[in-house]
Amino acid sequence: MQAKGNTTFSELKRREVINVCDGARLGNVCDLELDMFTGTVHAIIVPGESKMLGILKCGDDTHIPFCKITKLGEDVILVDIR
Repeated sequence: MQAKGNTTFSELKRREVINVCDGARLGNVCDLELDMFTGTVHAIIVPGESKMLGILKCGDDTHIPFCKITKLGEDVILVDIR
């Protein structure tokens, strides 16, 4: 059983990222940006928009600094990006 406050990458990937500033759904976490020397998470990465049934990508990935996360909920991650 995991200690409270810990999570896995697979659990993060299932959570939708929502911007609290405008209520926009940004997508789900697809990757993390890590500092290999300190082991800290610098950012979560949400994929850019896609076209044609998700096959063609038309936007860049969004890197959201970890300090911009306001809440890590059970189903969603709330971020404050202006």
